[in-house]
Amino acid sequence: MAQPWKKKTCYWMKAMLLALWFSGIHVLADAAAAVSKEQNQLRFSKEGQFKILQVADMHFGDGKSTPCQDVLPNQMRGCSDLNTSAFIHRMIQAEKPHLIVFTGDNIFGFDAKDAVASLNAAFAPALSSNIPWAAVLGNHDQESTLSREGVMKYIVGMKHSLSQLNPPGVNIIDGFGNYNLEVSGVEGSSLHNKSVLNLYFLDSGITPRFPLSLAMAGSNPLSNFGFSALLRSFGHNSVHLPLPFLMQRAYMSNPEGQKSAAPGLAYFHIPLPESASFDSSNFTGVKQEGISSASVNSGFFTTMVEAGDVKAAFTGHDHLNDFCGELLGIHLCYAGGFGYHAYGKAGWARRARVVLATLEEREKGGWGEVKSIKTWKRLDDKHLTVIDAQVLWSKTSAGKLLLKYLLGHTLALVFLACYSGEQSALEHLRSVFHIILSASVSSNCLILMDHSVVSRGNSMVF
Repeated sequence: MAQPWKKKTCYWMKAMLLALWFSGIHVLADAAAAVSKEQNQLRFSKEGQFKILQVADMHFGDGKSTPCQDVLPNQMRGCSDLNTSAFIHRMIQAEKPHLIVFTGDNIFGFDAKDAVASLNAAFAPALSSNIPWAAVLGNHDQESTLSREGVMKYIVGMKHSLSQLNPPGVNIIDGFGNYNLEVSGVEGSSLHNKSVLNLYFLDSGITPRFPLSLAMAGSNPLSNFGFSALLRSFGHNSVHLPLPFLMQRAYMSNPEGQKSAAPGLAYFHIPLPESASFDSSNFTGVKQEGISSASVNSGFFTTMVEAGDVKAAFTGHDHLNDFCGELLGIHLCYAGGFGYHAYGKAGWARRARVVLATLEEREKGGWGEVKSIKTWKRLDDKHLTVIDAQVLWSKTSAGKLLLKYLLGHTLALVFLACYSGEQSALEHLRSVFHIILSASVSSNCLILMDHSVVSRGNSMVF
């Protein structure tokens, strides 16, 4: 039986994501707010594309006076934070993204004498590009002259920033920088006023030991952390609600009602424990260091599986990892280290990840819903070399992929239930997969657990 404190911990990010879904409905219903933010509305280009540049772990300090780390001897002279800025400029010019996402450790607080000055310098390439951008916090952003809340508030107020402090209408939530952005269809198309791609941004906290910002709550990391009150407001059975339909109600209603939820992408700093499920046989990219995730599994990956719309989650934190691996239809992707003041590996180029979502072109002309989501990385070398291009999700393969996992990976589902450490994990799985899976799978899970074939916290590769 799960201990009460562990059971609470398992709900932290479920409550967070649930809050984002509910706040999404709130925003959709608030016409006045939608009109006032029209100038910041994200939408697909007239070519039916939406491109995101991910910048992970800039570790910006004081600019020219802050030296590079882990570069070749012939690169050391004159190498500084300015190399990081130059790399961002090159990436913007090469890729021309529609949105830039900074996934934490944007500044390295201990080496930033003035947090405001460092934030201004770190984000300067995005500001000067006039491209919308969004950011989440890492574990180092608050180590200078601003608190964690102060850093996020400052980011929210910066030019072209679409970042938000927390979901509107939710007064008690842990951390800062938990929000969602919606990407509308092509201007003038039938999906012009519908969000066809949803982006989720979450605060993964300051320490990998406890997820989110639990460690900030004092000597007892589980006291007063906010999400328990949030859960009480929704009721403990909130996780059984049809989450995709809460956020996607407008997308699936007339006119142009769609049959399924719009795809979603999640961005946060510290990776999930499930990232340790992969080896070189089942991911694209490289793994050169351990997975620095929370030691207590939050159950957030289970929540993403339940929600059904999230196709990929993008993180940083472990600078020497840049791989993408797929688990239960969701890709877990590292960006790889970007910043020159961050630790790295001499001779291993700094890099950035790009994501491209493409709409379906209809036979009679015009653009429909998202057809595919692809990704690749670029290296900060002479040619900005493109590596590891791959398809993360496509509309045509989604059904086949889901069926493959549901019918062919019973042990994987068992592992997910047990690994999450939740007493109610089995019920969550039943609520998600009841349409295709019969009671026999649940029975198998119970039998396997009774015989200790699968144990909590055990790592399995499948």
